[in-house]
Amino acid sequence: MILRALPQPGRSIALYVPRSLLCRHHFPIRQNSTKETLPFRRGFTSHGPRHQDVFHSQLEDRSSAAILSSLKTAPPVPQTLTEKIVQQHSVGLPKDKSVKSGDYVTLSPHRCMTHDNSWPVATKFFSIGASVINDKKQIVMTLDHDVQNKTEANLKKYRQIEEFAKKQGVAFYPAGRGIGHQIMVEEGCAWPGTLAVASDSHSNMYGGVGCLGTPVVRTDAASIWATSKTWWQIPPICKVTFSGTLPKGVTGKDVIVALCGLFRKDEVLNHAIEFTGSEESMNSLAVDDRLAIANMTTEWGALTGLFPIDSTLERWLRYKATEAALNNPSPGNATQSSFTHQRLDELLANRLAADKGAKYAKYLHLNLSTLSPYVSGPNSVKVATPLSDLASQAIPINKAYLVSCTNSRASDLAAAAKVFKDAASVNGGSIPKIADGVKFYVAAASAPEQAAAEASGDWQAMLDAGAQPLPAGCGPCIGLGTGLLEPGEVGISASNRNFKGRMGSTEAKAYLASPEVVAASALHGKITGPGWYQQPQGWTGVVRGEGDGISEEDRMITAEEALEKVIGQLDNLVQDGEKSIHGSDSSLISKDVQLTEVLPGFPERVEGEIVFCDADNINTDGIYPGKYTYQDDVTTEKMAAVCMSNYDKTFASTAREGDILVAGFNFGCGSSREQAATAILAKKIPLVVAGSFGNIFSRNSINNALMGVEVPKLVQRLRETFSGENPDVSQQNVTEPSRNSDSLDSPPTAPQVTPPQEKLLTRRTGWKFTWDVKRSKVDIQEGENGPKWSQKVGELPPNVQEIIAKGGLENWVKKQIEGSV
Repeated sequence: MILRALPQPGRSIALYVPRSLLCRHHFPIRQNSTKETLPFRRGFTSHGPRHQDVFHSQLEDRSSAAILSSLKTAPPVPQTLTEKIVQQHSVGLPKDKSVKSGDYVTLSPHRCMTHDNSWPVATKFFSIGASVINDKKQIVMTLDHDVQNKTEANLKKYRQIEEFAKKQGVAFYPAGRGIGHQIMVEEGCAWPGTLAVASDSHSNMYGGVGCLGTPVVRTDAASIWATSKTWWQIPPICKVTFSGTLPKGVTGKDVIVALCGLFRKDEVLNHAIEFTGSEESMNSLAVDDRLAIANMTTEWGALTGLFPIDSTLERWLRYKATEAALNNPSPGNATQSSFTHQRLDELLANRLAADKGAKYAKYLHLNLSTLSPYVSGPNSVKVATPLSDLASQAIPINKAYLVSCTNSRASDLAAAAKVFKDAASVNGGSIPKIADGVKFYVAAASAPEQAAAEASGDWQAMLDAGAQPLPAGCGPCIGLGTGLLEPGEVGISASNRNFKGRMGSTEAKAYLASPEVVAASALHGKITGPGWYQQPQGWTGVVRGEGDGISEEDRMITAEEALEKVIGQLDNLVQDGEKSIHGSDSSLISKDVQLTEVLPGFPERVEGEIVFCDADNINTDGIYPGKYTYQDDVTTEKMAAVCMSNYDKTFASTAREGDILVAGFNFGCGSSREQAATAILAKKIPLVVAGSFGNIFSRNSINNALMGVEVPKLVQRLRETFSGENPDVSQQNVTEPSRNSDSLDSPPTAPQVTPPQEKLLTRRTGWKFTWDVKRSKVDIQEGENGPKWSQKVGELPPNVQEIIAKGGLENWVKKQIEGSV
């Protein structure tokens, strides 16, 4: 359970707006044009919450009714596309309830996919007393992660999963069929306008086809198997507006790599993202580009990455439906039942879209026309550099990878093959070989995608160049199987994640790029491109920023939109005024605080000595090493011994039973392995405190009864005392130190103050931390004779407190099953 320090609440007011202010902007259509010379600027945004009944939808005569319309009855609350999809998949809502960002909801997803972790999910499923999957159509099982592993132990696990799937009568796709996320898309399981989850952090990819995809952990998956339901808190929602069009030689991979690097201060951390733009802009992003962008919104820090159900998607769906009809699939084939023109007619007749006036927590914009090819790294998605800058450095590479669910579809394989085919045209028609000393690994996202590449000759062209084929699956992307990076090597990959050690040795360097850049780099033995991109004349830089990207002088808005703007500005002024009157220090505790009911089995107070891990972005691999993730027989004692070992090998000997672990910002980011939470519990640490948490880690903590509290002020005070740094208050929203350019896994600690001390990754502080659950506050004693202070934290929601009290979601589901029987 993750609790956060409480901010000051927002407040709404009513306002009289002079007619003159509105008439000047009375134009019926907003022109979505952006000057390409726009500098990086902060556009107008409205973050403050407000009641929906202050001003209402304008009447037909907007110029004369802008104010009078505020007296009308309020219409339904405008919703974002994310909220609309969640609304359709929420169960047990009160009558006329419109869900909104921040709400805790009980979800019944359209589909739930598990992969190699299906057997661990099954063991949880059995342990909670379940025996039959509640909704067979809801569940999809794939084998994709460790498909190169032919050991008897892995083959036995694969057999167990297949036998279980067949016995339960659920959709099953064996090893070699493809990566689960690609299967979900090409089989129509990730259907536009629905919500689909998977026990993998790249479930965001489904957003590329208008399906709200988000990750769940193993315990969530077991809950869905048993009850068809799990819980979710709707995240804050960010609207990203694209303008312009993609230039030749620039891909969807370049878009998301650039976004990760240009907006690298966690602007979208733990947000849901909705991508939008003019029809021209969105038409320049093919579905395969959208899938790559949505896939890597995970690395950008977001929980979802959703594209609209628009004409581009419609064309792709129509092609799939026609293809399915022409291939005349056998009865019962998933493709036949999913992609039919009749089903598409129904989808498009009831097309979901964000309401006009829907509110977003944040607005960002990017001009696609100003982008060039980008490369991510080394060893961090937050380091993004124009290809031209890296190419001039002639950085030699040892290995190249065209693998993963991000960029291994037929169109990606074709782009890579074209590099070699183009080179053949100046090589007497013969496909040239890759550079000496370079190994080039290729794996399709799925068997059908490989078949398409084989039919076009693209697959053979890469094999002729010397590429080594791998089975359709995750493989090197997740650090499993053939071709991992060795110490001192440099690799470039079309995959999605380049954390240090992710694709092999922690002493290697990994870069990410588009398929054609990966292929060109393999051909020439250094990071370079195929030369397809030509920089436009007069180009001055990438146009991006906060807001929607429309300059005020070019903005043409209606009276209603002008009114919205004024209200939003005044909301912000009110909040600023409240802070000046009441102060922004949330550590002030009222004497008349309302007590929280503490359920039986839940502790009223949790206290212990603080052990401090001074680093931001300690990801799940740093907490629990990936090499143990798919070993199902790891003992509790072993989990405790390796806990935090990839971050600090001395953690096991430094931390003690009953300590309170305090870390920096964005603790637990990265993959969805729930052992990151259970390993801390195995170490007998009952509570984790951080400046902020990765959202997936938050889910794992709730589901496994590990408690967590966000207290940014505590991290600041610890750093001021022990590292000599005095972070700006804004560090609450900045989770990676500027000097941490090489890794998201093992960021360096801050410099030590004098007197000189040994540089410590893990420090015993002598400080005492107490969480008073009943009063919803924390008390800090800074050493035996140091100051003492308190901080208000959020109240524990009743439904989540019950899960913690029962020992986690697994036990909660077990009680639900017993109760229903």
